[in-house]
Amino acid sequence: MTRLLLTVPEAAEALAISRSKLYQLIASGTVASLRIDGSRRIPVSALTDYITHLATKEAAA
Repeated sequence: MTRLLLTVPEAAEALAISRSKLYQLIASGTVASLRIDGSRRIPVSALTDYITHLATKEAAA
């Protein structure tokens, strides 16, 4: 079964960015996340949405 949620370190690694940069993106609302009993998790779909947003922005520039 494919995982639907990633930890912050896993999501940061998947995006090839630092954990602190990912926390900045989460805090700004750029990348969606959720809390489960005090643990921050990032939906895989949120990463896909973020990449799509970046690609669209890049193509428009």
